Amino acid sequence: MIIEGPRVRLRPLTRDDRQRAQEILSTPEVAQWWGEAEPEVETLLEEDTGYSSYAIERDGDVIGLIQSSEELDPQYRHAGIDIAVDPAHHGHGIGPEAIRVLAQHLFARGHHRLTIDPAAANEKAVHVYTKLGFRPVGLLRQYERGPDGTFHDGLLMDLLAGELR
Repeated sequence: MIIEGPRVRLRPLTRDDRQRAQEILSTPEVAQWWGEAEPEVETLLEEDTGYSSYAIERDGDVIGLIQSSEELDPQYRHAGIDIAVDPAHHGHGIGPEAIRVLAQHLFARGHHRLTIDPAAANEKAVHVYTKLGFRPVGLLRQYERGPDGTFHDGLLMDLLAGELR
């Protein structure tokens, strides 16, 4: 499935994208939050029910990656989003547009709530997600292991249908 936005196109990530995905995830600005590129790319390329990984394209070039995870149990139905954008494209509104386009798609699929869980110290990401309408829900203490080998806090944020800006 291809999802079109005003400036970006989200298309399923394929094995042909492996090298470009590793390049993006290996940049220092991204790697500090995502960790080692190779295992992350393999996880993004795995086919798993409820998970979708997309290449973010602009003008035919892959400039980022975005992923959704869907909880399909009707009692808890919601979806999560994760994103990485090539630092050369930071500050141009590409990440927010990709999130907005994917969020609209997920809401149209029947999800009423979306989550995103940046590192609590990732102030730039938290700022962007807040501008899109995500709200902090709580601090996830020692949530993820960072590239330095220690556990770091995460910030759970959510967005309800109708709150997307």
